[in-house]
Amino acid sequence: MAALIELETPRLRLREWRDADLAPFAALNADPAVMEFMPARLSRAESDAFAARIRLGMAERGWGLWAVELRAERAFIGYVGLEVPSADLPVSPCVEIGWRLAAAHWGRGYASEAARTVLAAGFAQLGLHEIVSFTAEGNQRSRAVMERIGMRWSGERFEHPRLPVGSPLRPHVVYRSARKPSTASNAAG
Repeated sequence: MAALIELETPRLRLREWRDADLAPFAALNADPAVMEFMPARLSRAESDAFAARIRLGMAERGWGLWAVELRAERAFIGYVGLEVPSADLPVSPCVEIGWRLAAAHWGRGYASEAARTVLAAGFAQLGLHEIVSFTAEGNQRSRAVMERIGMRWSGERFEHPRLPVGSPLRPHVVYRSARKPSTASNAAG
C-alpha cells in the first residue's frame, strides 16, 4: 500500500473515497446528462463496483481518481484524477487525466480547478513526463476543460475499440500535456 496523496485547491479537496460517497456517486452515474458521452448509465451495483476499483487503485499507488468535495460544505461532487487506461487503447501505455462531476456543479470551474491541480501533482509529485486525456469527439464540455487546463489537441484521433462500429461515441480525440523543463535544468543545460 502506498501513502495516499491528497490535494487541495481554494474551493476543493481531492481526497480518498468514503463509504458516504457511494450514494451520490451512484446518482451522478445514473444521470443521463452526466453520462451523455459514456456508453451507458451505471446501475447502483455497477457504480459501487467502479468505486471499489478506484479505491483499490488508489490504495496500491497512492493516487488515482480522487473523490472531490467542496471544502466549504464538505460535500462530495464527483471525481477528478489520474488513471492508467487499459492496454487495448491505441494511446496506451499512458496516464490519463479525467473527471466526472454531478451536473448540479457544472459551469462553476470546479473541473478545471481540480484538473489543473492534478496535472501539476502528476508532473511535480509523481514525476510523469506526459499526461493524456481523451473523450468522444463530440464531448465539447470535456474538450473545453482540456483546453482550459493547458492540454493541446494535435488532431490525434482513435476509434474506441470497446464501442460498437457506427456508435457516435466511438470516434475519440486525444489531448496531451507534457512536463515543462524546470528552470534549474534549463540553466544547467
